[in-house]
Amino acid sequence: MQEGRILAASHDGAYVIRLEGDVRLTLCTTIDDFVQHMFADPNFVSVWVDLCAVQGIDSTTLGLLAKLALKVKEKFGFVPTIYSHDPGINRLLRSMAFHRLFVLREGSCNNPADIAELPTVMGSEDSVKQKVIEAHRVLMGISEENRDRFKDLIKALERN
Repeated sequence: MQEGRILAASHDGAYVIRLEGDVRLTLCTTIDDFVQHMFADPNFVSVWVDLCAVQGIDSTTLGLLAKLALKVKEKFGFVPTIYSHDPGINRLLRSMAFHRLFVLREGSCNNPADIAELPTVMGSEDSVKQKVIEAHRVLMGISEENRDRFKDLIKALERN
């Protein structure tokens, strides 16, 4: 599996975030920092997430994407879109109740010409742990199934 990476592009406040390869919690600070930067843009008008080149995606990353969707809805009043054409990734998104947070498009999206890889931002062990906890709490808030799925993980992380 290809190591995960995050790419992004923007034009006049319209953002694309593309995840590629095997995206794991090691990229959570990179994702979170970019989302904060995006929301600070006074010209922000839209965002879509491209998962078409994802080979694997962990629950921490999914939780950060869920956080993004909730914030977009709360602050800007619209529902963002996720593009994916992989049947396994689509099944995962539905099983995590992402249809409640995103418009799910089972196809490829356009490739912006100016998309570029974001430099990886390393967080401290404690800050990454806090992001993992927060991401899973967000997932738990989406559905009862997610609450049951992640409650033991949250308990274990909070004990340590």
